[in-house]
Amino acid sequence: MTVRVRFAPSPTGYLHIGGARSALFTWMFARKHGGQFILRVEDTDEKRTVEGAAESQMAALRWLGLNWDEGPDIGGPYGPYIQTERREIYQKWANWLVENGHAYKCFATAEELKAMRDAGVPFGYDRRYRDMPAEEIEKLEAEGKPYVIRFKMPLEGQTIINDAIRGEVVFDNSQITDFVLMKSTGLPTYHLAHVVDDHTMKITHITRGDEWLNTAPLHVNIWKAFGWDMPVLAHLPVILNPSGKGKLSKRTQSFQDGQFQVLVRVSEFQEAGYLPEAVNNFLANVGWAFGDDQEIFEIEDAIQRFELEDINPAPARLPYSKLDWINGQYIQEMDEVDLAKAVKPFLENAGFEVNVEALLIVMEAMSKRLKRLPEAVDFLRFLFEEKALEETADSLTHKQMPLDQAKVAYEAAYAFVTDTDSFDLDTISSTMMSIGEANTSSGKAGPFLGKLRLAMTGQKVSPPLFESMLALGQDRSKQRLEEILSKF
Repeated sequence: MTVRVRFAPSPTGYLHIGGARSALFTWMFARKHGGQFILRVEDTDEKRTVEGAAESQMAALRWLGLNWDEGPDIGGPYGPYIQTERREIYQKWANWLVENGHAYKCFATAEELKAMRDAGVPFGYDRRYRDMPAEEIEKLEAEGKPYVIRFKMPLEGQTIINDAIRGEVVFDNSQITDFVLMKSTGLPTYHLAHVVDDHTMKITHITRGDEWLNTAPLHVNIWKAFGWDMPVLAHLPVILNPSGKGKLSKRTQSFQDGQFQVLVRVSEFQEAGYLPEAVNNFLANVGWAFGDDQEIFEIEDAIQRFELEDINPAPARLPYSKLDWINGQYIQEMDEVDLAKAVKPFLENAGFEVNVEALLIVMEAMSKRLKRLPEAVDFLRFLFEEKALEETADSLTHKQMPLDQAKVAYEAAYAFVTDTDSFDLDTISSTMMSIGEANTSSGKAGPFLGKLRLAMTGQKVSPPLFESMLALGQDRSKQRLEEILSKF
């Protein structure tokens, strides 16, 4: 059997981070078994469909690297992959269920349904049209009365769900109502559409959030009514709010919780400067474990270990407090050219005209300090802004490097920058170390190097001194040393 799985978001808004986790697990399962990962757009809830949402969701999946094998943009052998383009298929199978006694036409009006709810009828519907004689149904149709199609749920017995994550789950059929399969608009509900689509698209495993577990008995009975082989079901655990109370829903806005920010949209993670590889690693750690107490891993390595049965069914909170650390680990491993490419858009968005050569000089040293890409803006501001030196002569000294010695040290640094023909990292490093050691009472260069870095960059947080000077270049370093000496 070739594994075929699908991720089927509704285009009612952005891609939620919980949806991204579901997509990730589904994609990993497909890749583990050499199968196909299908993208399907479930847009039959036309009232809630948001223009451009499907495109933004696909963009978010692409950013995460969750490539699909079939979908609305690339086609495939079982399309269309947008549900509103498949309405004739659903109507055919809804009518088949009616004709074969598994579903019925329900003419209940909105007023009737309200009256049932107000009267406390279980599930808000009393099945009054379930066994209506055929001639009465024909009469109502002839009068042009609108109707929906409802499924005839078994009234007795039990339905057993064999879930790949949760094991056997048993439901009493009496606790499941006759759900609507086809709306009066001619569009199906999720209950019919996904069953028809999963069958016709040859889906072998259905992965979805556990909010659908309570209606799984309905879906199992629809599959049985059609006489189709049932795919394996796997209901994924929900992601909770950081407080542990309630689901982190699509309607939740990003917010501050203690010392970290709770992000909800995938696009927010991208805008906040997280790497897609780090976000995938972050998500894979929620409800599943790589093993060996290993928290940082390549997703390709995780795929080799991944199975649906290993997912923890318990709801879980996203460990936002670890996200910066995970991201920082990935940044440290980046090639300096790739890091420069990743940082460049954030610098440009801050209004800086980026000198790529200067950027490359500081990337390796800066990678050890970055947790998120936008932090590079404040780290590197000194490279792009000409700002008057705010330090005084006193603030540029140290108890191991008093005023007279400090002046001598800065003069020596100025002479080097002015006269040298070897303005490279090794020469800058060895020369500045020697100047510092010669002009501090302890014979250690640290006090001088720290003060010089503060003066050269004008920042308390910046890349190391030697890389900063090289990135500034010889002429700008000379100008800044002239400004330093003007304070003495």
